[in-house]
Amino acid sequence: MKKVLLLLAGGFEVFEASVFIDVIGWNLVHGDNSTQLFTCGLRKEIKSSFDQKFIVDFLIDEVEVSDFDALAIPGGFEKYGYYNDSYNDSFLELIRRFRANDKIIASICVGALPLGKSGVLKGKNGTTYDSSVSREALKGFGVNVINQPIVMDDNLITSWNPYTAISVALLLLESLTTKANAGNVRKLMGF
Repeated sequence: MKKVLLLLAGGFEVFEASVFIDVIGWNLVHGDNSTQLFTCGLRKEIKSSFDQKFIVDFLIDEVEVSDFDALAIPGGFEKYGYYNDSYNDSFLELIRRFRANDKIIASICVGALPLGKSGVLKGKNGTTYDSSVSREALKGFGVNVINQPIVMDDNLITSWNPYTAISVALLLLESLTTKANAGNVRKLMGF
């Protein structure tokens, strides 16, 4: 079984998190039945953007990186405190540990910024939310910012905005399984 860890920061965007939950779940039930998703955060209860509450499976300090095959990070809103959590030392260290163990890391929108701040994207190609502020921030972390919706460099996936979310989740599934399987799940989900 391939296990995906969904890393949630306070202020995360629900839609961007939900695509990972749905794609990995659809694969578990209707695809090749080989994937499972778990959630984690700095606290057991995480508030998303727009103040929805979620209970995570694990606290960050409970995570054994060797138990997982991939890390998924949705973006979020500064207004709801996204960077308070996503720039926290424990949050960044978990990203570094996944990278040190050569795990796939997929992010959506400003989810690329904690990747940049952690150092795992330094010298790599990446992208983030298509605003000059976000892109300059990513460049400031030593990332070669590419002007395209989704960028994959060495098992690190970054993307522009919520529009790219389903494609990122399906690319993660393809990386964990096969292109044919991800295509089948895409079709079953109606995309």
